[in-house]
Amino acid sequence: MLIFNTQNELVSHLTSISNAAAPIGFVPTMGALHQGHLSLLKEALLHNTTVVISIFVNPTQFNNAEDLAKYPRTLEADIEKVKSVSDKIIVFAPSVDDIYEGNTVSKHFDFDGLEHQMEGQFRPGHFDGVGTIVKRLFEIVKPTNAYFGEKDFQQLQIIKKMVEKLKIPVNIIGCPIFRETNGLAMSSRNERLSAEEKEQAAIIFKTLTQAKTLFETKTADEVSAFVAETFKKQPGFELEYFTIADEATLQPCHTKKETEKYRAFIAVFVNNVRLIDTISLN
Repeated sequence: MLIFNTQNELVSHLTSISNAAAPIGFVPTMGALHQGHLSLLKEALLHNTTVVISIFVNPTQFNNAEDLAKYPRTLEADIEKVKSVSDKIIVFAPSVDDIYEGNTVSKHFDFDGLEHQMEGQFRPGHFDGVGTIVKRLFEIVKPTNAYFGEKDFQQLQIIKKMVEKLKIPVNIIGCPIFRETNGLAMSSRNERLSAEEKEQAAIIFKTLTQAKTLFETKTADEVSAFVAETFKKQPGFELEYFTIADEATLQPCHTKKETEKYRAFIAVFVNNVRLIDTISLN
């Protein structure tokens, strides 16, 4: 297995094996890998000659210093998990200085308003950080196809928008959410939950599925009220937001239209660990 810690080494290697007819698949991650990440790698292996995974905790997308400090860093274990999928996958695990070249600040992006909803509303500057790092990684890896999980659906839409607006030659592919047996969406942040908290956190997906059923006959406001009331009754849980939005524009739903696709988005703190999830409502 090849592991590169600097962009120059990775670029040199990819240049040496480059072939216009041989597609490169890319899975950008912040590490603490789980089955969801591995499913992205498996998908990438099916459709690409070369597959690269980046493992990099990006400081510019954190608006909370404590959250950045506590974010799990498990590089050795991550490498073993990647190897369990295929030892032909290339791992790119750079330092902050290597990626940002001594200037660790994010650039400003205009995502046509997608960045102002939900995560953008509660995490100022988050999507500028996401745009900065994903654009930089695309410039380094130059992938044909890049794979992202739909758990971060807003992020997925924003990256698609960035690629469209900046005319970056890469196909963005969204892949289904991978869940624990109790329905909890797999996330690197789950590492910070106790076994008991993981079981309790099943209430998040259970509530989303109930919201989906309710949305067939109730208004978005009525469904939101149900979700808010559900989490008021859950000790140790704090609902940050629940939003029903148009899938394409991410604008909140006020009046249902038969022709639109809607999705529910949720962010919940479980004893100070922030978890997000989403579900299609159509």
